[in-house]
Amino acid sequence: MLHIRDLYFNYPNQVSVLKSIDLNLDTGNIYGLFGKNGEGKTTLIKVITGLLYPKSGECRFDNIPTSQRYPSVLQEVFLVPEDFELPAVSVNTFATMNSKFYPNFSQEHFDSLLKEFNINPLKTIPTLSFGQKKKVLIAFGIAVNTSLLLMDEPTNGLDIPSKSQFRKVMAASVDKGQCIVISTHQVRDLHSLINHVIILDDARVVLNQSLQRISEVLWFGRASGQDKNEIVHSEGAFGGKTIVKRGEKDESEMDLELLFNGVLQERQTINQLLEHA
Repeated sequence: MLHIRDLYFNYPNQVSVLKSIDLNLDTGNIYGLFGKNGEGKTTLIKVITGLLYPKSGECRFDNIPTSQRYPSVLQEVFLVPEDFELPAVSVNTFATMNSKFYPNFSQEHFDSLLKEFNINPLKTIPTLSFGQKKKVLIAFGIAVNTSLLLMDEPTNGLDIPSKSQFRKVMAASVDKGQCIVISTHQVRDLHSLINHVIILDDARVVLNQSLQRISEVLWFGRASGQDKNEIVHSEGAFGGKTIVKRGEKDESEMDLELLFNGVLQERQTINQLLEHA
Protein backbone atom coordinates (compact mmCIF):
# COMPACT_ATOMS: atom_id res chain seq x y z
CA MET A 1 0.00 0.00 0.00
CA LEU A 2 2.49 2.65 1.18
CA HIS A 3 6.13 2.46 0.15
CA ILE A 4 8.83 4.87 1.33
CA ARG A 5 12.26 4.69 -0.24
CA ASP A 6 15.47 6.49 0.82
CA LEU A 7 13.49 9.47 2.06
CA TYR A 8 15.22 12.57 3.39
CA PHE A 9 13.65 15.74 4.75
CA ASN A 10 14.91 18.89 6.40
CA TYR A 11 13.35 22.26 7.15
CA PRO A 12 15.09 25.34 5.66
CA ASN A 13 18.53 26.02 7.15
CA GLN A 14 18.24 23.05 9.51
CA VAL A 15 19.81 19.61 9.73
CA SER A 16 17.92 16.62 8.38
CA VAL A 17 14.83 15.65 10.36
CA LEU A 18 14.49 12.39 8.42
CA LYS A 19 17.38 10.43 6.96
CA SER A 20 17.29 7.45 4.61
CA ILE A 21 13.83 6.30 5.65
CA ASP A 22 12.73 2.97 4.12
CA LEU A 23 9.33 1.59 5.09
CA ASN A 24 6.56 -0.60 3.71
CA LEU A 25 3.16 -0.17 5.35
CA ASP A 26 0.55 -2.80 4.52
CA THR A 27 -3.17 -3.27 5.05
CA GLY A 28 -4.34 -5.26 8.04
CA ASN A 29 -1.77 -3.72 10.37
CA ILE A 30 -1.81 -1.14 13.14
CA TYR A 31 1.63 0.44 13.34
CA GLY A 32 2.90 2.18 16.45
CA LEU A 33 5.27 4.97 15.41
CA PHE A 34 7.40 5.81 18.44
CA GLY A 35 10.15 8.30 19.11
CA LYS A 36 11.20 11.01 21.51
CA ASN A 37 9.83 14.50 20.98
CA GLY A 38 11.50 16.14 18.00
CA GLU A 39 12.59 12.88 16.33
CA GLY A 40 10.53 13.42 13.16
CA LYS A 41 7.31 11.47 13.81
CA THR A 42 5.00 14.33 12.85
CA THR A 43 7.21 15.29 9.93
CA LEU A 44 7.09 11.74 8.58
CA ILE A 45 3.29 11.68 8.87
CA LYS A 46 3.03 14.99 7.02
CA VAL A 47 5.26 13.66 4.24
CA ILE A 48 3.06 10.55 4.00
CA THR A 49 -0.06 12.70 3.62
CA GLY A 50 1.58 15.05 1.10
CA LEU A 51 1.53 18.04 3.42
CA LEU A 52 5.33 18.17 3.19
CA TYR A 53 7.51 17.27 0.22
CA PRO A 54 10.59 15.07 0.70
CA LYS A 55 13.93 16.65 -0.16
CA SER A 56 14.90 13.39 -1.81
CA GLY A 57 13.57 9.88 -2.04
CA GLU A 58 9.92 9.03 -2.49
CA CYS A 59 6.70 8.17 -0.71
CA ARG A 60 4.10 6.31 -2.78
CA PHE A 61 0.54 5.26 -2.01
CA ASP A 62 -0.56 2.49 -4.36
CA ASN A 63 2.42 3.51 -6.52
CA ILE A 64 1.30 7.16 -6.72
CA PRO A 65 3.58 9.81 -5.14
CA THR A 66 1.71 11.31 -2.19
CA SER A 67 3.34 14.67 -2.95
CA GLN A 68 1.12 14.88 -6.04
CA ARG A 69 -1.96 15.06 -3.78
CA TYR A 70 -4.26 13.49 -6.33
CA PRO A 71 -7.93 13.35 -5.23
CA SER A 72 -7.92 9.57 -5.75
CA VAL A 73 -5.21 9.32 -3.06
CA LEU A 74 -6.51 12.01 -0.72
CA GLN A 75 -9.92 10.35 -0.45
CA GLU A 76 -8.18 7.20 0.83
CA VAL A 77 -5.97 8.92 3.42
CA PHE A 78 -7.11 10.63 6.62
CA LEU A 79 -4.98 12.32 9.28
CA VAL A 80 -6.03 13.02 12.86
CA PRO A 81 -3.41 15.68 13.71
CA GLU A 82 -2.13 16.56 17.14
CA ASP A 83 -2.88 20.26 16.64
CA PHE A 84 -6.01 21.33 14.80
CA GLU A 85 -8.65 24.01 14.35
CA LEU A 86 -12.27 23.01 13.80
CA PRO A 87 -14.97 25.32 12.38
CA ALA A 88 -17.63 27.00 14.52
CA VAL A 89 -20.44 24.67 13.47
CA SER A 90 -22.31 21.80 15.04
CA VAL A 91 -20.73 18.35 15.16
CA ASN A 92 -23.30 17.06 12.65
CA THR A 93 -22.67 19.98 10.29
CA PHE A 94 -18.94 19.36 10.47
CA ALA A 95 -19.49 15.77 9.37
CA THR A 96 -21.86 16.82 6.57
CA MET A 97 -19.39 19.42 5.27
CA ASN A 98 -16.39 17.11 5.21
CA SER A 99 -17.81 13.67 4.50
CA LYS A 100 -18.40 14.63 0.86
CA PHE A 101 -14.67 14.17 0.25
CA TYR A 102 -14.69 10.57 1.50
CA PRO A 103 -16.89 8.17 -0.48
CA ASN A 104 -16.79 5.44 2.17
CA PHE A 105 -17.98 7.63 5.04
CA SER A 106 -20.55 5.96 7.30
CA GLN A 107 -22.97 8.27 9.11
CA GLU A 108 -24.23 5.34 11.14
CA HIS A 109 -20.71 4.50 12.33
CA PHE A 110 -19.99 8.15 13.11
CA ASP A 111 -23.18 8.42 15.19
CA SER A 112 -22.32 5.26 17.13
CA LEU A 113 -18.82 6.53 17.87
CA LEU A 114 -20.16 9.87 19.10
CA LYS A 115 -22.50 7.95 21.40
CA GLU A 116 -19.57 5.87 22.70
CA PHE A 117 -17.63 9.10 23.33
CA ASN A 118 -20.66 10.77 24.97
CA ILE A 119 -20.66 13.61 22.43
CA ASN A 120 -23.94 15.32 21.52
CA PRO A 121 -23.96 15.70 17.70
CA LEU A 122 -26.07 18.85 17.98
CA LYS A 123 -23.51 20.68 20.12
CA THR A 124 -21.50 23.42 18.43
CA ILE A 125 -17.81 22.62 18.30
CA PRO A 126 -16.54 25.79 20.06
CA THR A 127 -18.54 24.82 23.17
CA LEU A 128 -16.65 21.53 23.46
CA SER A 129 -13.49 20.99 25.50
CA PHE A 130 -10.23 20.19 23.71
CA GLY A 131 -10.57 16.52 24.61
CA GLN A 132 -14.14 16.42 23.24
CA LYS A 133 -13.04 18.10 20.02
CA LYS A 134 -10.33 15.48 19.62
CA LYS A 135 -12.92 12.75 20.12
CA VAL A 136 -15.04 14.27 17.34
CA LEU A 137 -12.05 14.23 15.01
CA ILE A 138 -11.13 10.66 15.99
CA ALA A 139 -14.72 9.52 15.44
CA PHE A 140 -14.82 11.19 12.03
CA GLY A 141 -11.42 9.76 11.09
CA ILE A 142 -12.64 6.25 11.86
CA ALA A 143 -16.01 6.73 10.16
CA VAL A 144 -14.55 7.89 6.82
CA ASN A 145 -13.18 4.35 6.36
CA THR A 146 -10.10 5.36 4.40
CA SER A 147 -7.54 2.76 3.39
CA LEU A 148 -4.87 4.64 5.36
CA LEU A 149 -5.64 6.26 8.72
CA LEU A 150 -2.91 8.26 10.47
CA MET A 151 -3.17 9.52 14.03
CA ASP A 152 -0.62 11.89 15.51
CA GLU A 153 -0.55 11.79 19.33
CA PRO A 154 -4.27 10.89 19.50
CA THR A 155 -4.30 10.46 23.28
CA ASN A 156 -2.78 13.87 24.04
CA GLY A 157 -5.44 15.94 25.76
CA LEU A 158 -7.48 12.90 26.80
CA ASP A 159 -7.97 12.02 30.45
CA ILE A 160 -7.48 8.46 31.71
CA PRO A 161 -11.11 7.32 31.17
CA SER A 162 -11.05 8.85 27.67
CA LYS A 163 -7.85 6.99 26.82
CA SER A 164 -9.61 3.76 27.75
CA GLN A 165 -12.53 4.80 25.52
CA PHE A 166 -10.09 5.44 22.69
CA ARG A 167 -8.52 2.00 22.99
CA LYS A 168 -11.96 0.38 23.13
CA VAL A 169 -13.19 2.29 20.08
CA MET A 170 -10.07 1.54 18.07
CA ALA A 171 -10.12 -2.15 18.92
CA ALA A 172 -13.77 -2.42 17.84
CA SER A 173 -13.46 -0.29 14.71
CA VAL A 174 -10.37 -1.58 12.98
CA ASP A 175 -11.03 -2.98 9.53
CA LYS A 176 -8.61 -5.60 8.23
CA GLY A 177 -8.63 -3.79 4.91
CA GLN A 178 -7.16 -0.71 6.55
CA CYS A 179 -3.64 0.36 7.40
CA ILE A 180 -3.43 2.43 10.58
CA VAL A 181 -0.44 4.39 11.87
CA ILE A 182 -0.56 5.81 15.40
CA SER A 183 2.27 8.15 16.30
CA THR A 184 3.00 8.82 19.95
CA HIS A 185 5.67 9.19 22.58
CA GLN A 186 3.25 7.78 25.17
CA VAL A 187 3.99 4.15 24.40
CA ARG A 188 1.95 2.78 27.31
CA ASP A 189 -1.29 3.93 25.67
CA LEU A 190 -0.94 1.58 22.69
CA HIS A 191 0.27 -1.76 24.01
CA SER A 192 -3.08 -3.48 23.42
CA LEU A 193 -3.72 -2.02 19.96
CA ILE A 194 -0.73 -2.25 17.68
CA ASN A 195 0.80 -5.28 15.99
CA HIS A 196 3.91 -3.62 14.53
CA VAL A 197 6.50 -1.25 16.02
CA ILE A 198 8.46 1.47 14.23
CA ILE A 199 10.91 3.51 16.31
CA LEU A 200 12.64 6.68 15.14
CA ASP A 201 15.84 7.98 16.69
CA ASP A 202 18.48 10.36 15.38
CA ALA A 203 16.24 11.00 12.33
CA ARG A 204 16.37 7.33 11.27
CA VAL A 205 14.31 4.19 11.65
CA VAL A 206 16.08 2.19 14.35
CA LEU A 207 13.47 -0.57 14.74
CA ASN A 208 10.85 -1.88 12.32
CA GLN A 209 9.43 -5.19 13.50
CA SER A 210 6.14 -6.98 14.10
CA LEU A 211 5.13 -7.64 17.69
CA GLN A 212 4.93 -11.31 16.80
CA ARG A 213 8.61 -11.41 15.85
CA ILE A 214 9.61 -9.44 18.93
CA SER A 215 7.69 -11.87 21.15
CA GLU A 216 9.36 -14.83 19.46
CA VAL A 217 12.85 -13.54 20.21
CA LEU A 218 12.65 -11.39 23.35
CA TRP A 219 11.24 -11.96 26.83
CA PHE A 220 10.12 -9.13 29.14
CA GLY A 221 10.01 -9.33 32.90
CA ARG A 222 12.16 -9.69 36.02
CA ALA A 223 15.23 -11.75 35.34
CA SER A 224 16.28 -14.64 37.52
CA GLY A 225 19.85 -15.59 38.37
CA GLN A 226 19.82 -18.05 35.48
CA ASP A 227 19.09 -15.21 33.05
CA LYS A 228 22.04 -12.97 33.89
CA ASN A 229 24.06 -13.96 30.81
CA GLU A 230 21.05 -13.51 28.52
CA ILE A 231 20.05 -9.99 29.57
CA VAL A 232 19.83 -7.58 26.63
CA HIS A 233 18.64 -4.51 28.53
CA SER A 234 17.76 -3.82 32.16
CA GLU A 235 16.34 -0.96 34.19
CA GLY A 236 17.15 -0.59 37.85
CA ALA A 237 19.19 -2.98 39.92
CA PHE A 238 19.38 -6.70 39.16
CA GLY A 239 15.90 -8.13 39.50
CA GLY A 240 14.32 -5.02 37.96
CA LYS A 241 12.62 -4.88 34.58
CA THR A 242 14.67 -6.59 31.88
CA ILE A 243 14.68 -7.67 28.27
CA VAL A 244 16.13 -11.15 27.93
CA LYS A 245 16.77 -13.44 24.97
CA ARG A 246 13.70 -15.62 25.14
CA GLY A 247 15.20 -18.99 24.26
CA GLU A 248 12.98 -21.70 25.72
CA LYS A 249 10.98 -19.35 27.94
CA ASP A 250 7.21 -19.04 27.58
CA GLU A 251 5.98 -15.94 25.76
CA SER A 252 5.83 -12.88 28.01
CA GLU A 253 3.55 -9.86 28.04
CA MET A 254 4.95 -7.13 25.81
CA ASP A 255 6.36 -4.09 27.62
CA LEU A 256 6.49 -1.38 24.94
CA GLU A 257 8.05 1.22 27.22
CA LEU A 258 10.85 -1.19 28.14
CA LEU A 259 11.30 -2.12 24.47
CA PHE A 260 11.47 1.54 23.47
CA ASN A 261 14.10 2.34 26.10
CA GLY A 262 16.02 -0.82 25.24
CA VAL A 263 16.15 -0.01 21.53
CA LEU A 264 17.43 3.51 22.21
CA GLN A 265 20.28 2.10 24.28
CA GLU A 266 20.96 -1.29 22.68
CA ARG A 267 19.63 -0.92 19.13
CA GLN A 268 22.37 -2.89 17.43
CA THR A 269 22.13 -5.86 19.80
CA ILE A 270 18.32 -5.97 19.67
CA ASN A 271 18.17 -5.66 15.88
CA GLN A 272 20.77 -8.38 15.43
CA LEU A 273 18.74 -10.71 17.64
CA LEU A 274 15.51 -9.96 15.80
CA GLU A 275 17.09 -10.41 12.39
CA HIS A 276 19.16 -13.51 13.05
CA ALA A 277 17.82 -15.41 16.08
